[in-house]
Amino acid sequence: MADYVDGSAHVSEIWRKRHTASHVLAQAVLEVFPDAKLAIGPPIDDGFYYDFDLPRTLTPDDLTDIEARMRRIQKEDLPLVRSEKPRVDALAWEQGRSQQYKVELINDLPEGETISFYTQGTFTDLCRGPHVESTGRIGAFKLDHIAGAYWRGDEKRPQLQRIYGVLFDTEKELEEYFVRLEEAKKRDHRVLGRQLGLFVFSEDIGSGIPLFLPKGEIIRHTMEKYIRDLQTKYGYSHVWTGHIVKEDLYKKSGHYDNYLDAMFPPMIDPGGPTFRLKPMNCPSHMTLYNTQPHSYRDLPLRYAEFATLYRYEKSGELSGLTRVRSLTQDDCHIFCTPDQIEQEFTLALKLIREVLQRFGFTDYRVRLSLRDDNPDSKFVKDDEKWNLATDALRRSLDSNQVEYVEAKGEAAFYGPKADFITRDVLGREWQISTIQVDFIQPQRLGCEYVGEDNLPHTPVVLHRAVTGSTERFLGVLIEHYAGVFPTWLAPVQAVILPIVDRHHEYARSTVETLREAGFRAEVDVRNESLRKKIAEAEVQKVPYILVVGDRDAAAGTVSVRKHGGADLGAIPIADFVAKLKEETA
Repeated sequence: MADYVDGSAHVSEIWRKRHTASHVLAQAVLEVFPDAKLAIGPPIDDGFYYDFDLPRTLTPDDLTDIEARMRRIQKEDLPLVRSEKPRVDALAWEQGRSQQYKVELINDLPEGETISFYTQGTFTDLCRGPHVESTGRIGAFKLDHIAGAYWRGDEKRPQLQRIYGVLFDTEKELEEYFVRLEEAKKRDHRVLGRQLGLFVFSEDIGSGIPLFLPKGEIIRHTMEKYIRDLQTKYGYSHVWTGHIVKEDLYKKSGHYDNYLDAMFPPMIDPGGPTFRLKPMNCPSHMTLYNTQPHSYRDLPLRYAEFATLYRYEKSGELSGLTRVRSLTQDDCHIFCTPDQIEQEFTLALKLIREVLQRFGFTDYRVRLSLRDDNPDSKFVKDDEKWNLATDALRRSLDSNQVEYVEAKGEAAFYGPKADFITRDVLGREWQISTIQVDFIQPQRLGCEYVGEDNLPHTPVVLHRAVTGSTERFLGVLIEHYAGVFPTWLAPVQAVILPIVDRHHEYARSTVETLREAGFRAEVDVRNESLRKKIAEAEVQKVPYILVVGDRDAAAGTVSVRKHGGADLGAIPIADFVAKLKEETA
């Protein structure tokens, strides 16, 4: 099964090519390992993969051989022919081939589901499709790397070998992808984070728990202060709700049933309640709302919190700052009446746009994430409230003239959401901001307000995050800027370098002038050559390097050099302070 994905006609042509390439990969692997057990192989962004249970560990030489076989199959231009089998026949056929993973997949399909296969030459695979017409039309590809993957993402199930491939329409696009990949390696936030002294990980603390050094904390604090001040300007009130919560609250909200795998183990108080490390804020904010009576005149009420949350991500899924177990969300919950949904969505949208613009993200798209039609899926069963929430979110997007694409199955378990997916300078996409509409949790947790009719009503809650999580957003920013942060965000905005010892006093007075003006400045009086100090400041990507000598001390100037080598010449210190104020305003 090259993944039992959506087979509808709207799937893009490149998606079909990548899907077909995963079949070509499986056919080539079976030529090398006739007893291989096939798992799944879906198309993905930039390419495809397939998971295999193999008799031995793959080597780089195996990839070379498999890729050569794939090119032969591509050249043969084999047509892909679709066929269907009744469930009993499909199971018998896969059992006869000893393909136990396929048998499990078939057994998990709903009764009445059409079970289809695709055949190319002598190779047949369980698959819903769609595909291109023949193997010759898959485009330009290259096998990329091998990774381990647990069957169905469950670390208690067998570990398989996953082969990744990259595929584009043309060889030029494929070459450009690998050029971008090399650039991405240079921008890797994990490497730059160490080089710039921003954050570290320690086995003594634990995997997935980042530790921020002083420079990293400065960036975190600057980001948080900017967003906190902006939220205050937009009418948000900041709250604090702690780190642990009684488990019973998550049972009421529905998170226990739908989010348990992501929670850390319970903390049991003998003779008392069971607690959990807080994995999300919404039940806490709704509890806070319930501590006071509310009238329709009080709404909308906007609770914001920079809260550290704890999620038990699987060790194999951890990745630098972009996937951690300890994360800080700039989270907000807006309690409003149904009539206020559109105006609150508009306000949140305006705030998100302002923040993304400030951080240099101008290229983004919106995904309307909806529930799917599977009756066994995670989504709360309440068609009326789902329809109300979905209609309200669509109206809000349409009234703000926001273009969006719909994605079934990507909603939160309690409601639909608008996800903002930004594109960085390398063209990579990151899901950052989100606005969710929730009619379900506030009712479960007993949230009420007194309406104009003097009767109790349940408020609607809009869940809203601007940067998602501070850690992930910082990881994205490091790579977006390649560590060269804009001056307002840089941990050190200027470094003063005295030419010789007699200039130390003037250098120290200069750094004090900058600090008194509110800027982050350092002085380097080490016994090193000026050339070495400049080179090290460049490596640290400090926006401004100020060299001071006899003439500067006499004239009250600084010789200014921008990161990257542009020499701005000697500037009076007062003028340089004014320049920094204008640049960081």
